[in-house]
Amino acid sequence: MTRKQRRLTLIGIAGVVLAGALGLILFALNDQIVFFQSPTDIVEKGVPPGQRIRLGGLVEDGSVERSGDANVRFKVTDTANAVTVTYTGILPDLFREGQGVVTEGTVGPDGVFVADSVLAKHDENYMPKEVAEALKKQGVWQGAQN
Repeated sequence: MTRKQRRLTLIGIAGVVLAGALGLILFALNDQIVFFQSPTDIVEKGVPPGQRIRLGGLVEDGSVERSGDANVRFKVTDTANAVTVTYTGILPDLFREGQGVVTEGTVGPDGVFVADSVLAKHDENYMPKEVAEALKKQGVWQGAQN
C-alpha cells in the first residue's frame, strides 16, 4: 500500500467509527429527548399515551383545582384548545391562572396530561420560545413586539 492509500484507509475507518459512535449516542438518548407540544398539537395530532412530551401554554382562567394532598388539576390552553393537566407536588410560586407555563410528563390513556414537573414564567417579560410562537400562530400574542 502506498502512503496515500493508508491515509485514505485510516480516514475511512475513523469515519465509520465516528458514525457508529454517533448512532449509539442517538440510540441511547432516544428515551431522553422530549418534544414540545401545544394543546392544539395534542388535540389535532393525537399524542400516543405514555410518550414523554412538554406541554406549554397559558393556565386557563378558573381551571385550577387544588386538593388537600398537594394534587392540582388545571387546564393549559393556547386559546384554541385546552388540555387537562394533573400534577402532584409543590407548584412554583409564580404559578397562577392566565400565566405562561411549561409542563413535562406523559399523556394518560384518558387524555389527561400527567405532569411530573411544572415550570412557570419568572417575570412579566419571559415566555418560553415555543409557547410564544404557538400563541403568535393563534394570533393572541400580547408580549413585546420584536
